[in-house]
Amino acid sequence: MTDSNAYATGQCRCGQVRFEVASEPLMTMTCHCTGCQQMTASAFSLSALHPSGGFKVTSGEPVIGGLHGATRHYFCAHCMSWLFTRPEGMDEFVNIRATMMDNAQSYSPFIETYTDEKLPWATTPAVHSFSKFPAPEQFPALLSEFANRSA
Repeated sequence: MTDSNAYATGQCRCGQVRFEVASEPLMTMTCHCTGCQQMTASAFSLSALHPSGGFKVTSGEPVIGGLHGATRHYFCAHCMSWLFTRPEGMDEFVNIRATMMDNAQSYSPFIETYTDEKLPWATTPAVHSFSKFPAPEQFPALLSEFANRSA
């Protein structure tokens, strides 16, 4: 995010599911994996990682879509917009599709993942690129760098 507003709202395309987040993102990212390409019908997904405690659905009932695995992807049951993801084994975080935020223009990717699957013409302004995901030991430094850049 480019501003210091720690409260933001979002919704699906049809407006039946609305949500809010009361925290700054911990990090923003683009994922170029073929799964994200297929679920977004685009070149990549853009998301913002937030603490789960500051996120809530305020209207509507999102449903699980995607692969229905341990990582849970939530969609609007009516318009099928992909809204957010609860990553496997990381219940303390929610990964919100930044393009579903009412202030979507405020989000820019800090890291990009799965660049080994990206479409050759797809480019982003991400500061860091990874062929898959960053190694777990890299996350503290990345989170710190993102927080310092956003401050």
